[in-house]
Amino acid sequence: MKGKRLWFYISFFVIVAILFTVALYWGTDNWKAKPAVMNNVKPFAFETQDGRNFTRQNMIGKVCVVEYFFTHCTGICPHLNTNMKEVYNEFKDHPDFLIMSHTCDPERDSASQLKHYSDSLKIDNNKWVFLTGRKDSLYKAARESYLLDDPKNALQNINDQFIHTQFWAVVDKNGMVRGQIFDGLKKDEIAQMEDLVKELLKEKVGPTNTNFILN
Repeated sequence: MKGKRLWFYISFFVIVAILFTVALYWGTDNWKAKPAVMNNVKPFAFETQDGRNFTRQNMIGKVCVVEYFFTHCTGICPHLNTNMKEVYNEFKDHPDFLIMSHTCDPERDSASQLKHYSDSLKIDNNKWVFLTGRKDSLYKAARESYLLDDPKNALQNINDQFIHTQFWAVVDKNGMVRGQIFDGLKKDEIAQMEDLVKELLKEKVGPTNTNFILN
């Protein structure tokens, strides 16, 4: 009799625990797996189109979409930034959203040139920043932080290198690259990216719940 009673209480508490867990997560996204952490953004210092210093610290608390382009490009860049403008329009009113467009040709894309380009887009320069700086620093960030170019390309002489990529990265409020790398020329991947941005905007600044180990 005592054995049956013990099993009754154990079963009862197990059922209560299950019901409590279901009630806790019901109607929320807490049960879903978090988007994977792919990398952490390394420290950097660049210059915006307004001549302001921009570092990794300026990203903290923001969900950032990151791209590389150059202003005199007549190939994929105009298409990329037409698509990026749509992303900007979708999220421009959210206080925790930011687009970061790095030039891959800093010799020609000075801060004033980037300002002229950004003004032509009629955007809020606080919501979409255009960044220039040293070529080696810009390229190092693309490869080692945002995973937008093959690190093996860094073996070439920096003067012979030129990044020309259609891929975008998404960085969370803690400075971590999340989810996957997206093709900015493919509408289906852009839609997936926007879903990721919406999910990351709900997260708070703090430890990321993943098993990623920082180097």
